[in-house]
Amino acid sequence: MNIIFLIGRIIVGVFYLFNASNHFFQVNALTGYAQSKGVPSPRLAVLAAGVLLLIGGLSILTGFLPLVGVIALVLFYVPVVFMMHAFWKVQDPMAKMGEMVNFTKDVALLGSALMFLAVPQPWPFGIG
Repeated sequence: MNIIFLIGRIIVGVFYLFNASNHFFQVNALTGYAQSKGVPSPRLAVLAAGVLLLIGGLSILTGFLPLVGVIALVLFYVPVVFMMHAFWKVQDPMAKMGEMVNFTKDVALLGSALMFLAVPQPWPFGIG
């Protein structure tokens, strides 16, 4: 089972690292999107979100300080689900559906991040 946990960690960790890289390499596009959602200091918010995803992704991938990684992911997801994907504020049915999908996906990812706290530490094949 330890190898299955490691494979899952690799998949999830790479997912977060990929999304972190988007926050750095696509900062202008994501800043415009964040600005359209009314996020204060959108460029700073995008970069801070990228840092949180980077910390979370590296932590999950390596098993190093998983509590810190989960806290980073929680700090990322809580504002994102309510500010970026507030489907209840959207009037257009297609746009509303898209926001609802992203909202529920992010809530599920938040839940999966919290579940990592139930795994006894140190993690198998972890560096911490």
